[in-house]
Amino acid sequence: MHDTYVSAFSTRYCSNEMKYLFSAQKKHSTWRKLWVILAESEMELGLNITSAQIEELRAETDNINFGRAEDLERQLRHDVMAHVHAYGEQCPGAAGIIHLGATSCYVTDNADILIYKEALELAAKKLTVVIRNLKGFALEWRGFPTLGFTHFQPAQLTTVGKRAALWLQDFVSDLTELEYRVEKLRPRGAKGTTGTQASFMSLFDGDAAKVKALDKRVADKMGFETSIPVTGQTYSRKIDFEIVSALAGLAQSASKFATDMRLLSHLKEIEEPFESAQIGSSAMPYKRNPMRCERICALARYLINDLLNPAFTAATQWLERTLDDSANRRIAVSEAFLSADAILNVLAGVTNGLQVYPKVIEKHVTEELPFMATENILMSAVKRGGNRQDMHERIRVLSIAAGNSVKRDGLPNDLIDRIADDPAFGLTRDEILNQMRPELYTGRAAEQVTEFIADIVDPILEKYSAAEMPPLTELIV
Repeated sequence: MHDTYVSAFSTRYCSNEMKYLFSAQKKHSTWRKLWVILAESEMELGLNITSAQIEELRAETDNINFGRAEDLERQLRHDVMAHVHAYGEQCPGAAGIIHLGATSCYVTDNADILIYKEALELAAKKLTVVIRNLKGFALEWRGFPTLGFTHFQPAQLTTVGKRAALWLQDFVSDLTELEYRVEKLRPRGAKGTTGTQASFMSLFDGDAAKVKALDKRVADKMGFETSIPVTGQTYSRKIDFEIVSALAGLAQSASKFATDMRLLSHLKEIEEPFESAQIGSSAMPYKRNPMRCERICALARYLINDLLNPAFTAATQWLERTLDDSANRRIAVSEAFLSADAILNVLAGVTNGLQVYPKVIEKHVTEELPFMATENILMSAVKRGGNRQDMHERIRVLSIAAGNSVKRDGLPNDLIDRIADDPAFGLTRDEILNQMRPELYTGRAAEQVTEFIADIVDPILEKYSAAEMPPLTELIV
């Protein structure tokens, strides 16, 4: 293992559950189950297949002779036929009816859809853990004032919880998209070589009703109400793009959250979890680098870029099918799920242990609040008889002078003293300080958090009441 390349998804980042879904065992046992479904459906519709043959096939669905299949593929240069023959050697009584009337994509595409469905559902369940974590955080800090930023420059106040609600809203949108993709999924069904069902028409002596019934039975046994209405040899590769697009959307939200956390970590306002024995730097022992959020950003960048693969694959398919999709899809779609899983694992850990430093936040608010309060001070001065335009100009001049004092000389913000000392305003220092309460400048932020969670988040999470937080030891590697 140490003298050959091994994917970091396998060794460092991904959960066992997601890795299993894209394992050879899962893939090929699913192929075999699909061959059982096809044979059983054909038997039920009158073809000369026996129950004994079906049971022989069913008994070996998970007992895959991988070594023999690999030997056969080296000879045949065809992975599906290698597994057909390997399966037949284990089931000699049923060897002749395996893959009857089917094309390779009967097993490859249908299996992919089944695996993608499970993988989407796993990702959705993990995302609900992140949403639950952020919901609790947003509610806890919904009323705590903090500096808002535009262009990463201090702007009007918001609250810590309201900012978390912005992250939460993006993740809720991602969950809705994952659920939609699961709901929309349909299998390829039993469509034959180029999607015309000609081979099945031949098997059933031109009985179109039975051919349609076969396609329906296959879909039913796979757990779907219907199959895709029309296909070429493959299902449309736009489906892969749509699936990976949902995952890439999750990556966008995750990267936004993690980037914000990296900025807040720099400000020393909020940090990701940091363990007692954790080392931030090999050279600088004092460092507390936001390595988990940096990892989220790195993996998200990979996943967002991976979206180009299914886009180009869908765009370059020839007519009913060309094989240049195959090698790309083996890597691109599976690794999209693996990278999404890795992101979700880290996200769950980070959002479960966010560290807030209220005193630092209050210090930053206090430093900037005089500027935030100038509009209210302006209104108070006008009520005392001042001219609005004159007062605005005086505040502008005094604000620039106070700002220069802070930036050039490193002095505290003395804007309040400057205004109090200017007789044009007619305001005492105490009257001005009365305008300096942070809660006056957060608007409806706290109420927005409460309403958003009650109206939007809670109804969504009710469907996932059984979703449990995975052990943190699996999430912070």
